[in-house]
Amino acid sequence: MSTFDSGPDLATAAPRGDFPLLAAHPELHYLDSAATSQKPQAVLDAMDHYYRNDNANPHRGAYRLSVAATDRYRESRARVARFLGLRDADALIFTRGTTEGLNLVASSWGRAHVGAGDEIVVTAMGHHADFIPWQQLALEKGARFRIVELTPDGRVDVDHLASMLGPRTKVVAIPHVSNALGTVNPVRELAALVRERSDAIVVCDGAQGAPHLPVDFDRLGVDFYAFSGHKLLGPMGIGALVGRRALLEAMSPYQFGGDMIEWVHDERSTWNVLPHKFEAGTPNVAGAVGLAAAVEYLDCIGIDRVLGHERALVRLATARLADVEGVTVHGPAPEQRSGVVSFSLADVHPHDLATILDERDVCVRAGHHCAQPLMRRLGVPATTRASFYVYSDASDVDALVEGVQAARRLFAGAV
Repeated sequence: MSTFDSGPDLATAAPRGDFPLLAAHPELHYLDSAATSQKPQAVLDAMDHYYRNDNANPHRGAYRLSVAATDRYRESRARVARFLGLRDADALIFTRGTTEGLNLVASSWGRAHVGAGDEIVVTAMGHHADFIPWQQLALEKGARFRIVELTPDGRVDVDHLASMLGPRTKVVAIPHVSNALGTVNPVRELAALVRERSDAIVVCDGAQGAPHLPVDFDRLGVDFYAFSGHKLLGPMGIGALVGRRALLEAMSPYQFGGDMIEWVHDERSTWNVLPHKFEAGTPNVAGAVGLAAAVEYLDCIGIDRVLGHERALVRLATARLADVEGVTVHGPAPEQRSGVVSFSLADVHPHDLATILDERDVCVRAGHHCAQPLMRRLGVPATTRASFYVYSDASDVDALVEGVQAARRLFAGAV
């Protein structure tokens, strides 16, 4: 693993050479890290080492190799829990990612506790994975589905949230960070507000939070926190749901199969202890090992430095984009964002803009970003989203702005 220096905020926070794909393509300006991050060599090496040296089915074998695989899996869980500020590592459930974690809560806790006339509260900035499961649960149970609106600059309207809370509120779902705007929500304060006014559980979509912010779950005040490994330098297909032990122990399993049982009788079954109750089937051990290596890499940089680096680039990008005629930057001030800049260019569809940028080796995301309710409130069908991470630097901003200027000239008919 590389040694990180304390260079200027606009230089990379991590050596670009640590990332094989970026090292192989020095011309590439990868600005789609909110969709998925690039992977450092340390993560690839950790997974390769596991498959070459420790590969076996964990928990189920009495032989040494299976014991080694079990140890790697357990150690990975403990390492990821430490990254999240979670003292109780067995309250961390490995999942395929954020989407599965949120669906687990909606299915297992929600179906048991939400009934007709109860209320489920989400925000207008929520990703579809933190919107649709609750919407569908409300439809299934006859509950009232309520949406907290946003301030004009794209933050959660706290007064509107407060007005919704009451004795029938059962669930409040809050994104740690908006994937479409980059808005960092004051989750601890919002959770405290929910506690004051209701007995609802607070569920946090941490897909865009864990890669960029200190989580400190034991102090965050939420009941559940879900995130994906592939957005924080880890592999795809692995993530976690963190929950309060008392809630997890009271919940029924989400899936049934091997390793999640205690006893199987002919007419009934009993369930294993945490975390195994929610991890049916053969686990993704290599993914967990890769995720542990990813959080180790981020800890070597320092998560506070990650956020500071991103905000320095966001400040530069928003200032320069604002000087381009026809550009509208959506969302709050850079100091209230993670590394996301979402914008529109007048008379140019985001898909066309993304194609032009791609011709200049600039990778951005164009579309509704799985946040159609938010797009309706912005009054646009889609936006262009540039997202920065530890391997981004000022040259990426230069390439982005130059590409946007070229697109504006092209669609204006200029030579």
